[in-house]
Amino acid sequence: MRIAFYAPLKPPGHPTASGDRTMARLLIAALERGGHEVALAATLRSRDGAGDRRRQERLRQIGGRLAERFLRRARSAGRPPDLWFTYHLYYKAPDWIGPLVAEALAIPYVVAEASVAEKRRDGPWQLGHASVLAALRQADAVIGLNSADRGGLRGHIAPERWHPIKPFIAVAPFAAAAGARDVHRARLVARHALDPAAPWLVAVAMMRPGDKLASYRLLAVSLAALRHLPWRLIVIGDGAARRAVGDAFAPCADRIVWLGLVDAATIATTLAACDLFVWPAINEAYGMALLEAQAAGLPVLAGASGGVADVVADCVTGRLTPPGDDGAFTRALSELLAAPMRRQAFGAAAAARAALHDIDPAARNLDTVLRRVAGARPLPRTGR
Repeated sequence: MRIAFYAPLKPPGHPTASGDRTMARLLIAALERGGHEVALAATLRSRDGAGDRRRQERLRQIGGRLAERFLRRARSAGRPPDLWFTYHLYYKAPDWIGPLVAEALAIPYVVAEASVAEKRRDGPWQLGHASVLAALRQADAVIGLNSADRGGLRGHIAPERWHPIKPFIAVAPFAAAAGARDVHRARLVARHALDPAAPWLVAVAMMRPGDKLASYRLLAVSLAALRHLPWRLIVIGDGAARRAVGDAFAPCADRIVWLGLVDAATIATTLAACDLFVWPAINEAYGMALLEAQAAGLPVLAGASGGVADVVADCVTGRLTPPGDDGAFTRALSELLAAPMRRQAFGAAAAARAALHDIDPAARNLDTVLRRVAGARPLPRTGR
């Protein structure tokens, strides 16, 4: 099928790295592995983080004009898409384009990772909230990557339109890095004078104000409380909150290695060389970095926010603690630092379970959903 792909929150070509950008790229890759022809339909970022009704209205008007332009071009080229696919739909970043195009062309409209926040029914994001509900009523299928979204969607989509698919990554590069762990570990020892006898912790996350900074700060509190234990932390990431992150880790600055922004290959080799991935995951959807760490054979300690439990199996591939609970996180970290055999067992289980989150089964599952949608008879749009 010819698929028009759109990510209203952040287009896949955006220069700033994030989990949203990574997932958008992975969805495109999975669709292409399924034999589909994917074209980026638009790059408009519809996000309004401030609750500015005027901005939302402007974005709605721009979206309408872009939909008209898309339709003109598709019709003049004689190759309209067979299906419209929107990734990540929520009240701050609604889809102002896809529903108009899909309706005009009478093609299926599919959404991956949608959420509904009923508390936004009134207030500054009322327009975005209403748009999301309208899009869901139109959607032929809603692909769920985060089980935490399911509750909010009940009553807005018919049960048969909900298609859960496990969050996924391309496992192979991380598995390959794990196979050369000793080599990658020796390189880090040489470059950063790391003690190979001490547990190496690693965190991978952009440094942004809000939830990311809050997670970094909780991690810093836990590590400061455990200065009496041997450990080193490697941090991959950068961003606008870099100074604030550095300030948070000041009490244990001599234990931190800052790698900044690095390429995907370096992320894989660094993960494979370490002993434990640590991330409080405050308000995390599910965490692409958590999947990558486990694919590299690394156990994970994380906060159990959102859909994190979808990707980290507590007491099997790592440990999960209550979201935002620095005391619980510190206690779990202390226990894991003192238990190398347990960390190794978790890491082995993580590497084995990573196959469940690989791009190849995801591509097959996506293809099954899309072909079913394309050949299905009309179904009721809501669960009411």
